[in-house]
Amino acid sequence: MRNFSTIQSETHGARRRALTYAPILFVLFCSLAWLAGCIRPEGGGMPSRPVPALPGVTQEVITGPVTVALGSDLPRSYASAFGTLLNQTPTVATINGAQVLSVVAAGESAGAQIELSPLLAPGVPLAERFFAVVMPFATVQDDISLAEVQGRWQGVDPNRLFATDDAAAMLPVILGTLNAKVVTEDELLAALEAEPNAIGLISFDHLDPRYKVLTVDGVNVLSNRLQPATYPLAVALTVEGKGSSVLAPLLQPLTKPYTNRAPNELTTLIMTGVTAMARGTAAAMARSGVLFPALIISDTLAAADITHVSNEIPFLEGCVVNNTVNNLTLCSHTSYWATLEAIGTDVVGLSGNHVNDFGRDGARESLTFYQDNEIPIYGSGFTIEAACAPLLWEHNGNTFAFIAALAFDPPGAWVTDTEPGACYYYDHKDLILSHIREMAEKVDIVAVELQYAETYFPYPTGDQVVEFRALRAAGADLVTGVQSHVPQAMEPYGVADVGGPGMILYGLGNLFFDQMWSWETRTELYARLTIYNGRIISTEILTGVLEDYAQPRWTTPDERVELLTRIFDGAPARPE
Repeated sequence: MRNFSTIQSETHGARRRALTYAPILFVLFCSLAWLAGCIRPEGGGMPSRPVPALPGVTQEVITGPVTVALGSDLPRSYASAFGTLLNQTPTVATINGAQVLSVVAAGESAGAQIELSPLLAPGVPLAERFFAVVMPFATVQDDISLAEVQGRWQGVDPNRLFATDDAAAMLPVILGTLNAKVVTEDELLAALEAEPNAIGLISFDHLDPRYKVLTVDGVNVLSNRLQPATYPLAVALTVEGKGSSVLAPLLQPLTKPYTNRAPNELTTLIMTGVTAMARGTAAAMARSGVLFPALIISDTLAAADITHVSNEIPFLEGCVVNNTVNNLTLCSHTSYWATLEAIGTDVVGLSGNHVNDFGRDGARESLTFYQDNEIPIYGSGFTIEAACAPLLWEHNGNTFAFIAALAFDPPGAWVTDTEPGACYYYDHKDLILSHIREMAEKVDIVAVELQYAETYFPYPTGDQVVEFRALRAAGADLVTGVQSHVPQAMEPYGVADVGGPGMILYGLGNLFFDQMWSWETRTELYARLTIYNGRIISTEILTGVLEDYAQPRWTTPDERVELLTRIFDGAPARPE
């Protein structure tokens, strides 16, 4: 368990409230939780006391022997473990006394059956397992039908499918007889990369960012709103029939964890690009209302558990619309916060080089606005310490540290010993790297964003690659460029890579900014990362297009292919 003292609450809404935990209470809580997790029902021999009923399971009144058969579809590892345990357990405790337990062969008459079944099949669940359809990350395909997956699995479809050992053992109950190549998880990515259009099947909890996860008939296994019954590639181990209520507690310790996709261990984080609600954007808001920019994309962005915005400019009560051509002194009226509230903004990075466009007094007013409205910010502050400090966060047991810095001009935007502003990276690089290394030991996900030199190309510059990779090498799990007004390349890392799973987002383009002057500046990326059990397992690339200087819409299918191809082609060579 990684310790941290200050986190943000996980209640999703307009704003998060900071929570401070006393270290002794935190340690006590974690200790109790650990102890609770270590309690196991007794495995061998007759239990010394009746086994308590599982939630939602009605204990039976059982007289006479309890007989159980192992289904023929059970994976070998489970069948062996179950058989060994049951054969070493001569009796089971029931509410009306101990009863003889015996195992019979599959197909023989038995009171209870242990089966591998589709999810939500009848019986008492022992475990559930979800599987994902994957391709290499730089893939434009988004969805696949269950019929095609099944056709590839059975060898009817000539296109290749690779199944990992777990998938091969558990999915025949859904997909039928396997006639596809079985590979280890270590071999899967290379196999997919060597054969264009091939797909893989892998356990959900073994995903890493090097894969793109396909939806199956439109159902997304990564979604934090997933209804399990709607996802077709999930299976359950169940025990059904006479004696299932006493057999289930006996067998469940052999199947831990109960699920490989626990909703209370999953977090979705959306990272966005440049926001500067000024100039043409502000003029459109004056015409169509302050919520106009958010109307199309708000539902999707607000559905994330953590929604990030990089706001480049100050919020000022007296800000007026100035849509003068090439105006570079920018502000947003405080009423514009409603737009960011509508997309569910939780954390705001303030590393932009326009944060002090209205001087140090404007910066003070803007920082006070955030402070008074309890809006969590990082990257700017009244002091160097505050501007460069991490913002700590927690959701579903996943812990985060958000850090931001400005690596660009003008000097007037930089925080000083006495004046507010953004944390200037090159003056405080040692401090930033120290924060990263420290947080990497204390939280699960260190997310660092850098306002770097602006370019208008999909590929990062050589210096940008060096700098961003250095942040990852220091311990950052996620590195995001928030300087780019056009979408740029992405760089995924897997479990086997140095530093473990993670992602570099070199530039996401704009979110709310008026740059309608080129197709490239109009296109936008929103990176939706899935964090499970303390690590990044996937990144989905959401794609938009700016309209009317203010309002993003979703791309058409052809626009999406063009945009994804552009950023994939711009990716730098992988590090050695």
